[in-house]
Parts: sequence; structure tokens; C-alpha cells
Amino acid sequence: MKVPPIHGWRRYLSWTRALLVALVFVLAFLRPLPLAPIFQGLTGVFLVFSLVLALRSKGQHGLLGALALFADTAYFLILVFFGTSFLLWLSAGFFLYVLASAVAFHGPAETFVVSGICIAGCSALPGGTLRETDPMVIVSGIVACGCAVMRRRQETRASSLSEQLLEARQAAEKAREAERLRIASDFHDGPLQSFISLQMRLEILRKLLERDFNAGMQDLQQLQVLAQSQVRDLRTFLHSMRPVDVDGANLIDSARRAAESFQKESGIPVTFMGTTQPVGLPPEMSSDVLKILREALHNVQKHAAATRVAVAMEKTDRGLEISIDDNGRGFNFAGTYSLDEMELLRLGPASLKRRARSLNAELTVESRPGRGAGLKFRIPLQ
Repeated sequence: MKVPPIHGWRRYLSWTRALLVALVFVLAFLRPLPLAPIFQGLTGVFLVFSLVLALRSKGQHGLLGALALFADTAYFLILVFFGTSFLLWLSAGFFLYVLASAVAFHGPAETFVVSGICIAGCSALPGGTLRETDPMVIVSGIVACGCAVMRRRQETRASSLSEQLLEARQAAEKAREAERLRIASDFHDGPLQSFISLQMRLEILRKLLERDFNAGMQDLQQLQVLAQSQVRDLRTFLHSMRPVDVDGANLIDSARRAAESFQKESGIPVTFMGTTQPVGLPPEMSSDVLKILREALHNVQKHAAATRVAVAMEKTDRGLEISIDDNGRGFNFAGTYSLDEMELLRLGPASLKRRARSLNAELTVESRPGRGAGLKFRIPLQ
């Protein structure tokens, strides 16, 4: 079983503490020290404590972790008080271990407290032979405090980024689910209904051919025309499923090509008027604008029974204004309504209202039953 990285660091630092204390314990017996029995006894007790923590391998956090940190601090002060010059390098090494442990597994507050105690202890305790360690203790303590503060900031930022990533994933999942629902709804209302109608007509044709062959052949010709119309509808539906092609920053040219493609596949003439000024939308917004245009044209073909469409895109001081007008049957209501009014009255195409909300755009729908309809979007330029 692979050990997680943070547990690995806890284990390494625990055994580092035990190794350093074991070296002190051995040297304390090899070299004479003032008050040697007391120092040897304290070192022996702390060595046992260190080995217990090393064998547990998870004692660097929680209450036991805090106890271990302050025990390390106390033992460093013992080294300063009892130590001699031959323990200088071990004292310095143990202090660096204490700071590394504080920074790695504790917060800035613990690091500040430990650094302050060690600096004050080195200045106050009568360890004359270790006085040369004072600058190292002060500098290392200051550096450790700075590292602890930076680590906490990085953790806070990483946590914030993780939350933002989670929100972005949830938003993307909602967008995918909404797109799947839209595609399913469009397929149900469009190609699926057309094929169901075709199936019913074929059944009627079969019975008609059994009774009157000539009448059946005339109906077959009408059915052939219907099938051709359904093929065009299906091609338009499949075209609306393709990825949006944005030609760099040139949104107008891409929109013009989308209108020309719609005219070619649907047979409905489209008049396109586009601004000559650079729009300056970011790529992701340009893609959403083209999706709005393509979906609006698809709705015209599917529902409006129009014979012509006019599309206009203009850049103004208030943003990018897009209008799609047709001469079809219009909506099942009359008048001009804003996005908020349509939301309140539950009028208008739900998918286009949803896309307008995602772009923070203003949407106005004008319905002239029997004489056509018009959509107007105003997208703010950031």
C-alpha cells in the first residue's frame, strides 16, 4: 500500500528526531558534561518519547502533534543549557528540525511561538559556549515564520481555487445537462415527429394502394416531397449540433457563414447585415453568440414556416446588438416583451432565454401572429 505523501513526511521527520536525540544520547556518554546524569536522564526520556512517536508515524498532528512540537522546543532549550561546543552542530541541526516540523505540520501561530521561545531561551539561558548559535537561531526563526505565513496563504489560495474549480465543474455539468435536454427536446419536436408522421403516412399509403392504385401513386408523390423536406430538416438539425466555428476574433464573418449555411440547407433566403467594426468579444463569448444565432435560425425553420429571414449585427456604445426577424406565423402571443417579462409570464423560447441569461444579455421578443416575429439581443462588451 502506497503511503500518502504527507504521512511519508511525518514518518521521515519523526525518525529524524529520534536519530538526532540518539546521537546526543551516545555523545553524552562519550564526552564529559556538567550535570551529566541529569542531562543523560532527560535525553534518555526524550529518546523513548521520540521512538514512540516514530513508531506511531502519525503523531505530528492534533493534540499529540502540538505536545511533540513543544517537547521538541523544550529539549532544544535543554541542549542549549547543558550543551558544550562539541554538541554545537547537533543543537543547530535539532533547531532546524524543530522549525521544519512547525512549518510543515502546524500553522503560523505555532511557528511564531516556537521561534520566539527558542530565541528568548538562547538569549536568557547561560549557555555561553553556544552563544555563537544566537544569530543562526534568530535568522532561522524569522525565515521559518515567513515560510509558515506563505504556506498558510498558499493553502488558503489552493482551497479557494479548489472551490472555484468545483463550482466550474458543477456549472459545466449543468450546462451539459441543459444542452442534452435541449437536444432531446429538439429531436423529439423535430426529426422524431417527422419520422412518426412519415410512418403514419406510409401505413395510410399501403392501405390506399390496396384500394386505388392511381390515388396511391399521387399520395406517394406527395410523400416523396414530404420526405425531401424532412431530409432538409434533419440536415439542419445535425448542422446545429456541430461545434461552433469562430474565425479567430472575426465574429461577423463567422456569423455570415452561419447564415449562408442555414440558407443553403433550409432553402429559406437570409439577408445578413453586419457591422464593419471589430467586435472584440473573447472567444468563449463569440462561440455563445454564434450558438444563439444558429439556434434562433433553427427555431425559425422548425416553427415559424417563414419564407425569408433578416439577420443584423451592429456594435454600439451599449454593446453588440443582434436582431433576427422573420415573416412566419409568429409566436402564440402578440406584443413586445423583455426577458424579465417573458420569464414572469412564461413566454418565449426557453433555450434562448437561458443563453441570454448566461451572457448577461438583454433580450426582447416581438411577436406578430400571422406576420412574423423578431428577436433582439444586446450583449454588453467587457
